[in-house]
Amino acid sequence: MQSGAGGPGGLSSRGRTVADQTTIETVGLDHFYLSVSDMAASERFYDGVMRLLGFKKGTNPIAGEPHVHYYNRTMQITLRPARSGTEHDAYRPGLHHFCMRVMTTDEVDQVTTGLRGLGIRPSQPRHYPQYDPDYYAVFFEDPDGIRIEVVAEFRRRRLIRDNWDKLDEFEDPLVKAGLLEKD
Repeated sequence: MQSGAGGPGGLSSRGRTVADQTTIETVGLDHFYLSVSDMAASERFYDGVMRLLGFKKGTNPIAGEPHVHYYNRTMQITLRPARSGTEHDAYRPGLHHFCMRVMTTDEVDQVTTGLRGLGIRPSQPRHYPQYDPDYYAVFFEDPDGIRIEVVAEFRRRRLIRDNWDKLDEFEDPLVKAGLLEKD
């Protein structure tokens, strides 16, 4: 590895050394692409959803193919035309669902109301204690059957964020740091 910006080996100061192994901190999900069967129908669907969730829209094609890019200050979701006609199956290898986080349960409820106003039929927002005791979310599907979730920030995510520099173990770090009991 060449030396570069941020120090030896091109690592920023965010990288940590654990047991003589340098780790690089990923700071967020930058983007993901969804291949859709009907660009016009998907664009209509995602225009409403992404506007509701505070995203902006870009329409620049890539390599001559139409693409629609939705982005907020931290990530981008791009639609591109699918190249085969198989239906999406959440239980085949590949994408099961994607989830976006809001800050509060009230915001999950507001998203649900907004989705209904767009003619989308979301699940009833509720707690999912099987995921975490305070996990509160709503689920819905896009025109291709891709599942989308909106979740309120929950305790485990806050613990991870607020204690990141104390989490030295790779496996079950919250438990090993004494911040959570093993399930």
